Amino acid sequence: LIFGTLYPAYSSYKAVKSKDIKEYVKWMMYWIIFALFTTAETFTDIFLCWFPFYYELKIAFVAWLLSPYTKGSSLLYRKFVHPTLSSKEKEIDDCLVQAKDRSYDALVHFGKRGLNVAATAAVMAASKGQGALSERLRSFSMQDLSTIRGDGAPAPSGPPPPGPGRASGKHGQPKMSRSASESAGSSGRC
Repeated sequence: LIFGTLYPAYSSYKAVKSKDIKEYVKWMMYWIIFALFTTAETFTDIFLCWFPFYYELKIAFVAWLLSPYTKGSSLLYRKFVHPTLSSKEKEIDDCLVQAKDRSYDALVHFGKRGLNVAATAAVMAASKGQGALSERLRSFSMQDLSTIRGDGAPAPSGPPPPGPGRASGKHGQPKMSRSASESAGSSGRC
């Protein structure tokens, strides 16, 4: 990590800061080779990790790439990478353009499908919620409230008139039974 990425990253920063073109090109070649090495390493780790001194060889290879004496990254870039990329550049660019187009089309397609699924789910949830809401509201109708009171008839709109079975207290107010007055008094204390 230190030799392969942190040191080259700091050296690249210094090259950009100093605007030294020779150093800048040197570190660009290193990063291209290091990117190819990292990609290859992903696959070789699966198959060659059992090989004796495999990890030590990888460290030695990175040190060889970095060494100013061997100039390994410059050598690999000039001998192999640059000629290969130059001869295949048009095909690579065409593949990248096609991949961008396909990925954009796939993103739009899956985005539309995702929005359709979300909209359908929202409509279904709203319709189920609508039915539940109307059922809930229906349960609070006046008819249901009158059955809760227990008299089976619709609730009167005003206070009940004093009748033969009810005793009137002072000022024409009906007398409450003792339990009703106690519950009324206890609710007033809260």
